[in-house]
Amino acid sequence: MAPRIFLARHGQTEWSMLGRHTGRTDIPLLDEGRRGAKLLGERLHRTPWDGLPDAEIRTSPLSRARETCELAGFADRAQDWDALMEWDYGAYEGMTQAQIHAIDPDWFIWRDGVPVGSPGAQSRGETMAELSARADGIVEYVRSADRDVLAFAHGHILRVLCARWLGEDISFAARIKLDPTSLSALGWAYGAPAIERWNDTGHLGT
Repeated sequence: MAPRIFLARHGQTEWSMLGRHTGRTDIPLLDEGRRGAKLLGERLHRTPWDGLPDAEIRTSPLSRARETCELAGFADRAQDWDALMEWDYGAYEGMTQAQIHAIDPDWFIWRDGVPVGSPGAQSRGETMAELSARADGIVEYVRSADRDVLAFAHGHILRVLCARWLGEDISFAARIKLDPTSLSALGWAYGAPAIERWNDTGHLGT
């Protein structure tokens, strides 16, 4: 069976609740996010997945993803993977869409990207091409693996990963909503890359 990748978005944080772009800033989970992570873990440890005993577990090293992984019960098997870190928003880090529109009224992240500063800056921003290439590296790795992968990461990078899994430009990510502590799966149908499950929050009672 061809390998799949299961995607777990981290739990709710104060910044995600407020709509602030949270890239590399290490924001902790809220109590709501911790509760969601535990419920996600309980679901993944029930039938039909039974804890995904044969899967490789990877997590973004940022604490909101790592804590979600831990609370879901996978920390003992998890490896940090920098490729799963969120988009580096550069100068737009921590800003809401309304605040950015006050500067640039026509701005749309999936078309315009974020400001990119000089190399070596602490938060220089990441171009859409760089983000796409990072997602392509994840896709290539998973498809060459001999087992499924469960990845704990962030909203935008996971949406980009879905787009690239399907062979779409990353602008496709604008059309696929992804909620905190959701479960998704990318696999195959009729021999072609496919979405098996997307933005499933049934474990949260929603």
